[in-house]
Amino acid sequence: MTAHTAIAAAPEPRRLPVPRKEWGAAFRALQRLLRDKDDTREVFEIMRALNGDSTRKGYHRLLATAEGGRLAYQREELADRLSDRAWLATLPAGSLGAVYRDFTDTGGVTPQGLVEVSNQTMIGLEHPVAWFGRRIRDSHDLWHVTTGYGLDSLGEACLVAFSYAQTRALGWAFIAVGAAFKSRKAPVKQPYVAAIREGYRRGRAARWLPAQDWLALLPLPIDDVRARLGLIPAPIYRSIPVELRGQAVPKG
Repeated sequence: MTAHTAIAAAPEPRRLPVPRKEWGAAFRALQRLLRDKDDTREVFEIMRALNGDSTRKGYHRLLATAEGGRLAYQREELADRLSDRAWLATLPAGSLGAVYRDFTDTGGVTPQGLVEVSNQTMIGLEHPVAWFGRRIRDSHDLWHVTTGYGLDSLGEACLVAFSYAQTRALGWAFIAVGAAFKSRKAPVKQPYVAAIREGYRRGRAARWLPAQDWLALLPLPIDDVRARLGLIPAPIYRSIPVELRGQAVPKG
């Protein structure tokens, strides 16, 4: 008689967990961020604490279109391409890529810098949803360039309001509201809160940036890219003198 070995049943696949919202951690991180807008680690801590399943929903939205499905299938890592300064140097003057290169050089920011900071806070996960989250992270400075928002404190506040409208990730809204309240303490009164609200409206009006093929857009003239993305002007932000935009969210 042949002995038969019992075959154990395969375990049930683990479901992708939905992160619980941690309001206390988010509030403490916001306090630290509002004291120093350059403390990028606190941004990722707020995202981790509040974003819940927004990244998952965004990924499923991406898959709902043929173009988005192609991007997800190719799974290009934007940080790798955007870190190739020699390649960026070949892009035409006035193109999105050339303006992005000058913007990051002048501002002293790099894609790998965001990667390193986010890795201190975010949990690494081998999953397509995690790839989509990285795509949002790595396109942050491209959003700066296309929206025209600078690295000053007002530009950052406007962009996070814009980002909330685009992603519905609660962490962005939390930062935008905190910045708006803090701006009331600015030493020189300006329409800072109105500019932040304007950022939200622009995000609502624009095409959905997470689904854009950024590598195809980089060689194109930046004005053409902005028109293609439906980016309406930001007259309130532009009306505030450049030297006062950095005072919108006073430190301390």
